Amino acid sequence: MRGFIAGLSFMALMAGPVAAQGFKAENGVIVLPVAGGFSVTGDAGLGARGMWCAAADYARKREGARASQRLYIAQGRTAGLGQRDPVTFTLSAQGLTPVGVIVLGSSLARAGANLSVGHAYGFCADSKLVRDGHRP
Repeated sequence: MRGFIAGLSFMALMAGPVAAQGFKAENGVIVLPVAGGFSVTGDAGLGARGMWCAAADYARKREGARASQRLYIAQGRTAGLGQRDPVTFTLSAQGLTPVGVIVLGSSLARAGANLSVGHAYGFCADSKLVRDGHRP
């Protein structure tokens, strides 16, 4: 019994660092669960498309979201060239005024900006192109 408990303790200890690192989206971007949604911490050099991809990948794999569900910016980054603040996404429009996305880059600064999970996940193809030496 003592060995079983020690084994469980070891597994819990090893799971800690993985949980602290968050979810690594297929494009390499890290997504962390936060109150009311999930936070995308960077773009892996893929810009707004990389952040929308990571949010959609997380929504699909961790939240069980369907392609037709909407993915909303809950808390955008500070507007301006070169901003690298995290962006918080959610699958709920509650408390937001939904607005369509016209310019993808500026969408990251606007709470309520939204795309379908399927549309946003389509940007994940960009990371495959970059790995193969092409720029989207």
